[in-house]
Amino acid sequence: MIRTRVAGTLCVAAILGWAAAAGQDDLARDLEELKKGQERILQQLQELKQMAQARGGAPQQAAPPVPDVKGLVVSVKGRPARGKETAPLTIVEFTDYQCPVCGRHARDTAPLIVDEYVETGKVRYVVIDLPLESIHRSAFKAAEASRCAGEQGKYWEMHDRLFAMQQSLEPWSAHAEALGLDVGSYQQCLDSGRHAAAIRQDMAEAQRVGARGTPTFLLAATDPQDPTKVKGLSLIPGARPFVAMKGDIERALAAAGAPATAPGAP
Repeated sequence: MIRTRVAGTLCVAAILGWAAAAGQDDLARDLEELKKGQERILQQLQELKQMAQARGGAPQQAAPPVPDVKGLVVSVKGRPARGKETAPLTIVEFTDYQCPVCGRHARDTAPLIVDEYVETGKVRYVVIDLPLESIHRSAFKAAEASRCAGEQGKYWEMHDRLFAMQQSLEPWSAHAEALGLDVGSYQQCLDSGRHAAAIRQDMAEAQRVGARGTPTFLLAATDPQDPTKVKGLSLIPGARPFVAMKGDIERALAAAGAPATAPGAP
Protein backbone atom coordinates (compact mmCIF):
# COMPACT_ATOMS: atom_id res chain seq x y z
CA MET A 1 0.00 0.00 0.00
CA ILE A 2 1.13 3.58 -0.68
CA ARG A 3 0.57 4.51 2.95
CA THR A 4 2.87 1.70 4.11
CA ARG A 5 5.65 2.61 1.63
CA VAL A 6 5.54 6.28 2.59
CA ALA A 7 5.60 5.44 6.28
CA GLY A 8 8.55 3.10 5.72
CA THR A 9 10.51 5.75 3.80
CA LEU A 10 9.92 8.29 6.54
CA CYS A 11 11.05 5.78 9.14
CA VAL A 12 14.32 5.02 7.36
CA ALA A 13 15.14 8.69 6.82
CA ALA A 14 14.36 9.51 10.41
CA ILE A 15 16.46 6.65 11.76
CA LEU A 16 19.50 7.55 9.65
CA GLY A 17 19.33 11.15 10.77
CA TRP A 18 18.98 10.28 14.43
CA ALA A 19 21.70 7.62 14.35
CA ALA A 20 24.27 10.19 13.29
CA ALA A 21 23.49 12.61 16.07
CA ALA A 22 22.13 10.64 18.99
CA GLY A 23 23.49 8.09 21.42
CA GLN A 24 22.06 4.63 21.75
CA ASP A 25 19.77 5.57 24.63
CA ASP A 26 18.38 8.57 22.80
CA LEU A 27 17.94 6.51 19.65
CA ALA A 28 16.01 3.81 21.49
CA ARG A 29 13.77 6.39 23.10
CA ASP A 30 13.14 8.16 19.80
CA LEU A 31 12.38 4.90 18.04
CA GLU A 32 9.82 4.05 20.69
CA GLU A 33 8.18 7.47 20.32
CA LEU A 34 8.15 7.03 16.54
CA LYS A 35 6.49 3.64 16.90
CA LYS A 36 3.80 5.09 19.17
CA GLY A 37 3.26 7.97 16.78
CA GLN A 38 2.82 5.60 13.84
CA GLU A 39 0.32 3.54 15.81
CA ARG A 40 -1.68 6.66 16.61
CA ILE A 41 -1.64 7.74 12.96
CA LEU A 42 -2.78 4.32 11.73
CA GLN A 43 -5.53 4.28 14.35
CA GLN A 44 -6.70 7.73 13.31
CA LEU A 45 -6.65 6.75 9.63
CA GLN A 46 -8.78 3.71 10.39
CA GLU A 47 -11.24 5.84 12.35
CA LEU A 48 -11.37 8.46 9.59
CA LYS A 49 -12.06 5.71 7.06
CA GLN A 50 -14.92 4.43 9.20
CA MET A 51 -16.34 7.94 9.57
CA ALA A 52 -16.05 8.60 5.82
CA GLN A 53 -17.82 5.35 5.02
CA ALA A 54 -20.57 6.17 7.49
CA ARG A 55 -21.09 9.51 5.75
CA GLY A 56 -20.98 8.04 2.26
CA GLY A 57 -17.61 9.66 1.53
CA ALA A 58 -15.94 6.45 0.37
CA PRO A 59 -17.00 3.46 -1.73
CA GLN A 60 -18.65 0.89 0.45
CA GLN A 61 -21.07 -1.96 0.41
CA ALA A 62 -24.65 -1.20 1.32
CA ALA A 63 -24.97 -0.80 5.05
CA PRO A 64 -26.79 -3.68 6.74
CA PRO A 65 -30.32 -2.86 7.84
CA VAL A 66 -30.77 -1.49 11.34
CA PRO A 67 -32.08 -4.30 13.57
CA ASP A 68 -35.71 -4.11 14.61
CA VAL A 69 -35.60 -3.79 18.40
CA LYS A 70 -39.26 -2.95 18.97
CA GLY A 71 -40.37 -4.78 22.10
CA LEU A 72 -36.90 -6.16 22.83
CA VAL A 73 -36.43 -6.34 26.60
CA VAL A 74 -33.08 -5.10 27.93
CA SER A 75 -32.00 -5.09 31.56
CA VAL A 76 -30.40 -1.89 32.81
CA LYS A 77 -30.03 -3.16 36.37
CA GLY A 78 -26.73 -2.11 37.92
CA ARG A 79 -25.62 -0.18 34.85
CA PRO A 80 -24.49 3.46 35.17
CA ALA A 81 -27.47 5.76 34.78
CA ARG A 82 -28.38 9.43 34.93
CA GLY A 83 -31.91 10.54 35.70
CA LYS A 84 -35.00 9.20 37.40
CA GLU A 85 -35.88 5.53 37.26
CA THR A 86 -39.47 6.61 36.61
CA ALA A 87 -38.61 8.54 33.44
CA PRO A 88 -40.88 7.19 30.67
CA LEU A 89 -38.03 6.93 28.17
CA THR A 90 -34.61 5.37 28.61
CA ILE A 91 -31.71 6.04 26.25
CA VAL A 92 -29.06 3.33 26.33
CA GLU A 93 -25.74 4.36 24.80
CA PHE A 94 -23.29 1.66 23.69
CA THR A 95 -19.95 3.43 23.84
CA ASP A 96 -16.17 3.18 23.58
CA TYR A 97 -13.84 5.60 25.38
CA GLN A 98 -11.38 5.80 22.47
CA CYS A 99 -13.99 6.26 19.76
CA PRO A 100 -13.61 9.86 18.51
CA VAL A 101 -17.26 10.06 17.46
CA CYS A 102 -18.29 8.90 20.94
CA GLY A 103 -16.07 11.61 22.36
CA ARG A 104 -17.72 14.28 20.27
CA HIS A 105 -21.15 13.05 21.36
CA ALA A 106 -20.10 13.03 25.02
CA ARG A 107 -18.72 16.55 24.81
CA ASP A 108 -21.25 18.26 22.54
CA THR A 109 -24.57 16.41 22.41
CA ALA A 110 -24.98 14.43 25.63
CA PRO A 111 -24.88 17.55 27.88
CA LEU A 112 -27.77 19.03 25.88
CA ILE A 113 -29.77 15.80 26.24
CA VAL A 114 -29.08 15.85 29.97
CA ASP A 115 -30.16 19.47 30.35
CA GLU A 116 -33.34 19.25 28.31
CA TYR A 117 -34.54 15.71 28.98
CA VAL A 118 -32.73 14.03 31.86
CA GLU A 119 -32.86 16.91 34.34
CA THR A 120 -36.55 17.45 33.56
CA GLY A 121 -37.43 13.84 34.39
CA LYS A 122 -38.39 12.80 30.85
CA VAL A 123 -35.41 10.58 30.08
CA ARG A 124 -33.07 8.26 31.93
CA TYR A 125 -29.63 7.93 30.32
CA VAL A 126 -27.83 4.58 30.66
CA VAL A 127 -24.35 3.55 29.52
CA ILE A 128 -23.38 0.08 28.31
CA ASP A 129 -19.70 -0.40 27.51
CA LEU A 130 -18.71 -1.64 24.06
CA PRO A 131 -14.91 -1.29 23.82
CA LEU A 132 -13.72 -2.08 20.30
CA GLU A 133 -10.60 -3.91 21.40
CA SER A 134 -9.31 -4.68 17.90
CA ILE A 135 -8.63 -1.00 17.19
CA HIS A 136 -8.78 0.68 20.60
CA ARG A 137 -6.22 -0.85 22.94
CA SER A 138 -7.06 1.27 25.98
CA ALA A 139 -10.85 1.29 25.68
CA PHE A 140 -11.45 -1.75 27.87
CA LYS A 141 -9.22 -0.42 30.65
CA ALA A 142 -10.92 2.98 30.36
CA ALA A 143 -14.27 1.29 30.97
CA GLU A 144 -12.76 -0.33 34.05
CA ALA A 145 -11.38 3.03 35.15
CA SER A 146 -14.82 4.63 35.11
CA ARG A 147 -16.33 1.77 37.08
CA CYS A 148 -13.55 1.94 39.65
CA ALA A 149 -14.24 5.65 40.04
CA GLY A 150 -17.89 4.71 40.47
CA GLU A 151 -16.95 2.73 43.57
CA GLN A 152 -16.04 6.09 45.10
CA GLY A 153 -19.16 7.82 43.80
CA LYS A 154 -17.55 9.52 40.79
CA TYR A 155 -18.45 7.37 37.80
CA TRP A 156 -19.84 10.23 35.73
CA GLU A 157 -17.01 12.58 36.62
CA MET A 158 -14.52 9.98 35.38
CA HIS A 159 -16.68 9.15 32.35
CA ASP A 160 -16.76 12.81 31.28
CA ARG A 161 -13.07 13.36 32.04
CA LEU A 162 -11.88 10.38 29.98
CA PHE A 163 -13.94 11.48 26.98
CA ALA A 164 -12.56 15.01 27.35
CA MET A 165 -8.98 13.66 27.41
CA GLN A 166 -9.07 10.84 24.86
CA GLN A 167 -5.53 11.55 23.69
CA SER A 168 -4.04 11.23 27.19
CA LEU A 169 -5.84 8.38 28.92
CA GLU A 170 -2.79 7.03 30.71
CA PRO A 171 -1.57 7.08 33.40
CA TRP A 172 -4.95 6.26 34.93
CA SER A 173 -3.86 7.40 38.36
CA ALA A 174 -3.55 10.98 37.10
CA HIS A 175 -7.30 11.11 36.50
CA ALA A 176 -7.98 9.67 39.94
CA GLU A 177 -5.80 12.35 41.53
CA ALA A 178 -7.50 15.10 39.54
CA LEU A 179 -10.92 13.94 40.75
CA GLY A 180 -9.80 13.69 44.38
CA LEU A 181 -10.19 9.92 44.61
CA ASP A 182 -8.40 7.62 47.00
CA VAL A 183 -5.72 6.70 44.47
CA GLY A 184 -4.56 3.60 46.31
CA SER A 185 -8.04 2.07 46.40
CA TYR A 186 -8.65 3.14 42.83
CA GLN A 187 -5.44 1.53 41.58
CA GLN A 188 -6.17 -1.64 43.52
CA CYS A 189 -9.55 -1.81 41.80
CA LEU A 190 -7.95 -1.40 38.37
CA ASP A 191 -5.27 -3.99 39.07
CA SER A 192 -7.79 -6.52 40.36
CA GLY A 193 -9.83 -6.52 37.16
CA ARG A 194 -12.99 -7.06 39.17
CA HIS A 195 -15.15 -5.16 36.69
CA ALA A 196 -13.88 -7.02 33.63
CA ALA A 197 -16.61 -9.68 33.70
CA ALA A 198 -19.35 -7.04 33.83
CA ILE A 199 -17.83 -5.25 30.83
CA ARG A 200 -17.76 -8.54 28.91
CA GLN A 201 -21.44 -8.94 29.75
CA ASP A 202 -22.06 -5.45 28.36
CA MET A 203 -20.31 -6.43 25.13
CA ALA A 204 -22.43 -9.56 24.84
CA GLU A 205 -25.59 -7.51 25.42
CA ALA A 206 -24.54 -5.09 22.69
CA GLN A 207 -24.23 -8.00 20.28
CA ARG A 208 -27.67 -9.30 21.27
CA VAL A 209 -29.26 -5.89 20.72
CA GLY A 210 -27.52 -5.49 17.36
CA ALA A 211 -25.15 -2.64 18.21
CA ARG A 212 -22.39 -3.20 15.65
CA GLY A 213 -20.34 -0.09 16.35
CA THR A 214 -20.00 2.91 18.59
CA PRO A 215 -21.81 4.95 19.47
CA THR A 216 -25.15 3.19 19.10
CA PHE A 217 -28.28 4.35 20.90
CA LEU A 218 -31.22 2.25 22.00
CA LEU A 219 -34.35 4.27 22.67
CA ALA A 220 -36.60 2.25 24.94
CA ALA A 221 -39.75 2.61 27.00
CA THR A 222 -39.18 2.20 30.72
CA ASP A 223 -41.23 -0.58 32.28
CA PRO A 224 -43.32 1.24 34.94
CA GLN A 225 -43.71 -2.00 36.89
CA ASP A 226 -39.98 -2.79 36.85
CA PRO A 227 -37.69 0.16 35.99
CA THR A 228 -34.70 -2.19 35.75
CA LYS A 229 -36.15 -3.37 32.43
CA VAL A 230 -36.80 -1.40 29.26
CA LYS A 231 -38.56 -2.30 26.02
CA GLY A 232 -36.94 -1.28 22.77
CA LEU A 233 -38.51 1.29 20.48
CA SER A 234 -35.74 2.05 18.00
CA LEU A 235 -32.00 1.67 17.45
CA ILE A 236 -29.86 4.56 16.20
CA PRO A 237 -26.41 3.64 14.85
CA GLY A 238 -23.86 6.44 14.97
CA ALA A 239 -23.77 9.87 16.57
CA ARG A 240 -26.20 12.57 15.49
CA PRO A 241 -26.34 16.31 16.23
CA PHE A 242 -28.65 17.34 19.02
CA VAL A 243 -31.31 18.75 16.69
CA ALA A 244 -31.64 15.32 15.04
CA MET A 245 -31.50 13.44 18.35
CA LYS A 246 -34.19 15.77 19.69
CA GLY A 247 -36.58 14.66 16.98
CA ASP A 248 -35.82 11.00 17.70
CA ILE A 249 -36.34 11.52 21.42
CA GLU A 250 -39.65 13.35 20.96
CA ARG A 251 -40.99 10.58 18.74
CA ALA A 252 -39.82 7.94 21.21
CA LEU A 253 -41.43 9.81 24.11
CA ALA A 254 -44.71 9.85 22.22
CA ALA A 255 -44.38 6.12 21.49
CA ALA A 256 -43.69 5.51 25.19
CA GLY A 257 -46.91 7.33 26.09
CA ALA A 258 -45.30 10.44 27.59
CA PRO A 259 -47.09 13.80 27.35
CA ALA A 260 -46.03 15.84 24.34
CA THR A 261 -43.52 18.63 24.93
CA ALA A 262 -45.01 22.04 24.24
CA PRO A 263 -43.11 24.16 21.68
CA GLY A 264 -40.41 26.16 23.41
CA ALA A 265 -40.87 24.27 26.66
CA PRO A 266 -37.80 22.77 28.40
